[in-house]
Amino acid sequence: MTSDESQTMNGNTHSLVASLIWSAIGLGLFVYGKRQQAMAPLFGGLLLIGISYFIGSALHMSLAGASVLAVICWLHKKEL
Repeated sequence: MTSDESQTMNGNTHSLVASLIWSAIGLGLFVYGKRQQAMAPLFGGLLLIGISYFIGSALHMSLAGASVLAVICWLHKKEL
């Protein structure tokens, strides 16, 4: 195995783990928003799930996910 193949495999692994984490958080927010009838967590959860499908880099996915999560928290506090 060459170093290029090793880097590609690690990149895919990191992206897969980041995708799993952000999708799980998004699913939790979606279920919470649906049960509490809160729009910010509901749509934010869907957005977090979508981020994992459309962004391939683990770093960019994590930055986008953290940003979306911060906006969701801010909006949810304003709803209450």
